[in-house]
This record gives sequence, C-alpha cells and structure tokens, in this order.
Amino acid sequence: MSTLAMGQDRDRTKIADKYKWNLAQVYPDDAAWRAAKDRIRRELPELRTYHGTLGSSARVLADALDALWRLDKEIARLSAYATLQADQDTRLAGPQGMQQEMQQLHADFKAQSAYLEPELLHVGGATLDTFLASEPRLTVYAFHLHDIARRAPHTLSDAEEKILADAIPLAASGSNIYHILSNADFPYPTITLSDGRTVKVNQAGYAELRTIPNRNDRERAMSAFFAALGTFSRTFGTTMNASVQKADFQAKTRRYASHLEASLDGPNIPVSVYTRLIDGINRNLPAFHRCLELRKRMMGIADDLHYYDLYAPLVSSVELKYTPEEAEQEVVRAVAPLGSDYARVVQRAFNERWIDVFPTEGKRSGAYSEGSAYDVHPYMLLNYLGQYNDVSTLAHELGHSMHSYYSNTTQPYALASYPMFVAEVASTFNEALLIDRVLKDTRDDATRLSLLGNYLENIKATVFRQTQFAEFELRMHQAAEKGQPITGEVLSTLYLEIVRRYYGHDQGVCIVDDYVANEWSYIPHLYIGFYVFQYATSFTAAEALSEKVLAGDEAARTRYLTFLGAGTSKYPIELLKDAGVDMTTDEPLDLTIQKMNRVMDEMETLLAKR
Repeated sequence: MSTLAMGQDRDRTKIADKYKWNLAQVYPDDAAWRAAKDRIRRELPELRTYHGTLGSSARVLADALDALWRLDKEIARLSAYATLQADQDTRLAGPQGMQQEMQQLHADFKAQSAYLEPELLHVGGATLDTFLASEPRLTVYAFHLHDIARRAPHTLSDAEEKILADAIPLAASGSNIYHILSNADFPYPTITLSDGRTVKVNQAGYAELRTIPNRNDRERAMSAFFAALGTFSRTFGTTMNASVQKADFQAKTRRYASHLEASLDGPNIPVSVYTRLIDGINRNLPAFHRCLELRKRMMGIADDLHYYDLYAPLVSSVELKYTPEEAEQEVVRAVAPLGSDYARVVQRAFNERWIDVFPTEGKRSGAYSEGSAYDVHPYMLLNYLGQYNDVSTLAHELGHSMHSYYSNTTQPYALASYPMFVAEVASTFNEALLIDRVLKDTRDDATRLSLLGNYLENIKATVFRQTQFAEFELRMHQAAEKGQPITGEVLSTLYLEIVRRYYGHDQGVCIVDDYVANEWSYIPHLYIGFYVFQYATSFTAAEALSEKVLAGDEAARTRYLTFLGAGTSKYPIELLKDAGVDMTTDEPLDLTIQKMNRVMDEMETLLAKR
C-alpha cells in the first residue's frame, strides 16, 4: 500500500482487529461503562461526610483519603474509556456525550472534595505529622499532604474551591469547541496534485502531503491548508482567547503573579526553567540555521529554502517504508538495552491490542498514549503512514506507555500519575534508542544520511519548534495579562514574527511565507497551558540519560528504570536529578546542541564523499 493511500480516510470496519485497540479490557461495553459511572455518581456524596472531621483522628483522615483516591481512580478509568471511544470517531455524538458527562462528573467530584485542602491547612502541619507517624495507611499520602502545605498561599476557602470546581466544564469550553471544529466539522480543502490525483488536505492529509517529494505539491498543500485555517481565524482566535481567559481567571483567583507561575507551581518547577529554555534556544539559533542550510544543500535547492520544504525527504533516493510488523520488530530490538523485562512488556502492547494503528475517517489526528486506566494497561492512538517518522512515533508513544506501566505497577494509585514535566522523557528516550539501533545496522551512506537527517528533524521538531511554540504561548499570555486583545489577527501577527526569527527569514536562511502566520491554530497543545515547553526539556533530559545507557552504564540503566517507576513520589526536578540530570542548569541543552553539531559534522563528511 502506498504511503499516500495509507494517509487518506479509511473505513474502520475494514481494518483487521489486530490493528485496533481492544477497549473491552476497560469496560465490556458502553452499558457496563454507564453502570459504573452511575454507581460512582451515587457514591460521590460519601466524600462530604468527612467534612469537618479530618483533624479528629489519624484513622478518620486515612478513611477520607482512601475514599477520595478510590473514587479518583474509578473516575480516571471512566474518563479513559470515554476519551478513547470518542477519539475513534470524533463525528459520533454518543461518545462525545460520554466525554461531556465525564467532565461534569469530574466537576462534581472536585466540588464534593473541595473542602479537603482548606480543612487540612486548618488542621495544621504539626497535627498532620503526628497522624503520619501513628497511622501506616497515611504513608502513601505523605507526599500529597506535604505538597498541600507548600501550596497554602494559593489555596482558597472551602466555598471558593467549590466554585472553581463547579466551573471546570465551563473552563474547558474553548478547548472542547476547538477540538470538535478542527477534527470533525472543519471544511478542509481539496487540491489536485501534479499527477492529477485529487486529495483532501485534512490534518492527516496535510501531515503526509508536506512530506512528498514534489515541491510544487508540497507548497500547494501547505498554502491550501493554512489558508483554510486562516478563513476561520476569528473563530480560532475566540476559542484561544477563551482558553487564555480561563488561565487568567484561575491565576488571579489563586493569587499568582502570572499565568506561567500558576501553571508551574503545581509540579513545583521554577519559572526560571521555562525562561532559561527560551533564552538558551535563542542563543543557539545559529546551530539551528546551520541545520536548515544543511537541509537546503541536501535537497539540492538552488533558490531559497521555504517553510514548505522542511518536511520533505532529505535524501530523495532513500525511501524508508515500514509495515506495522516491521515497525514492531525495529522497536523491540531498539529497546533491548533496557533489559528483557522492558522488552517483554513492549511486546505485550502489540500482542494484546493496546494500539490503534491506522488513520480512519473521523479519527482524532496525531498520536498519544492514555495510561490513566490504572488497573488495566496503557492504550496508544496512532495514525500510522509507514514512514520512518511513524516508527519513531510508535517508539515515542510506547515510551509514554511504558512509563505509565512501570508507575502503575510500582506505585499505589495515589502516587502513580507521574508529573507532566517528566512525561516526555521516556518517550524521547525511546526515540534515542531507536535511532541508535537503526544507525548501527546501516552502512549505506545515503540511508545513513537519511537517518541522521531524521535525527536532526527530531531536534528541530522537539527542541526548537516546541520552544518556538512555548515562546509564542508565553508572549500570548503576557499580552492577556496586560489587558491586550487576543484575536486571530493579533495571534497570527505575533506567531509570524516569532517563526521568522527562529527560521532566519530575514537572513535568507528559510523563507517563511505569509500564510504560515495561521499555523498556531493547528497546534492543539496550546490549549493545555504551558505544556509544550516540556517536549524540549524532556528531549534534552532524555539525550543526557540515554547516552549513558547506550554506553553500557548498568547503574544508569537501573536509575532510569527506577525513574520510570517513581510516579509522583517526588517533585519532577528531583526525580530527574535522581535519574542523573539537573534541569535547573544549561547542561542538558548544551549537551544536546553538542550532539546536534556532531551529527551535522558526520553528515557533511558523508556529503563530501558523495
């Protein structure tokens, strides 16, 4: 099957079961899901029975926290099922309704338990320490109890916390509307390629069409896609403004100095980590421009390199294609340095249908891992097209899933959900293992150039591009904090200015055409709130950690596997320090840039031989 055919809409009913996830392992069917949901909804008022009693004894506090986390675990499982069902086909009203029901149930849960943190602060640290020393059941909650005390200045009264909890479904409106519009309802354009074929440039189609060899077709696809997004700029600006205003409301209500501080305080990450990344990347833009100039040389472009050239094959004579089975073999071999137990669980993911592989009509775009069904196993959504990048994406999502698997099987539920700041470490670590394995098997210069080019593309996409998004996001939120408008026009102007600086537009390194101004409306992660920078920090952390494991350092391997199973037992900065990398310094980024330059040195040597 050709890559292009693989990327077009497909009938889900015609795909073999082995390529589709088996959600019956979460709930046998929708009826079982609904029965479980109704039972949990009836049990929620139980949480209020502990109101006013948390300081009466260690036993009562343990009972209350056991009840809280039991319900939280069941709600997470319910939410996972609803999300996975909805993402199979975003056009279906039933699963979308299930997601809405879960948002309301989650809001009810937060409302019923809103008293807990304010009441624990009233109980006081001395009493809680006494309780912790006398009641073994509280040991698992010690980290959370100490964290509540740390966040005391930003914790509100019982009534105020309940109001914030009740507002959760409303607060999600901007993101919800955006996802339905972009995935299900958006009128994506159709174009005619140079060979006469007519193709639809939806999200999956665009991701594929921007990679095809024909330059005119790439330009036609990118300009059509971004121009179409631009016609809805006012709508996308409104949904983004809703998301930003939510962040503004929450930050002000909790007495934070900025949206960024509010977002990073939960995982206890210094704001300087975020700003240090942006400053470091801007300082290293010459290395990025070298990468872009190398791309231009490899592609044989005589005139200007354009933004629409950035996803095309670097070596046109090399066409790396992989069936899903070949991709499985590559990934299983790549993770061998992490030991037989790790590889055995990776194999289970394929054999036990944890993965939904191919793009189908209405399916959510992109890829992700869903690991919140604690008592089951992680699930992965892919939109597999058969290219090396898709194999790398498979390794990436398996990294997430293995992180969830190790945390879920090592930690009790209350400590199993690892912090978002470390969430991308395991995924990019796996990508590092994959490229190392494939390069060791490759002697052909052209193929080696192609693979090294893919590594550079990973750095471009994960370190430079995600930091570009992070800078855009920060400046967008800073504008809102100053009372400036957040409209589609304003955001497009801001985005184009940042992208042109990153890609050296004014220096003639890469021409960023005007329509690229609309690309921000294609980035769903901007609705999560200060998430994207963690792709870049995680990549640099994974580079530092994987180098030691690949060098055969057994202690480094043990530290890394311990990190995978650590969950939320410590703050993320400390978890990474234990694994062997300090994210409060420039060292991880500096090491990544050094490796990037070594890769470019080798590529230039190979090019000279040709």
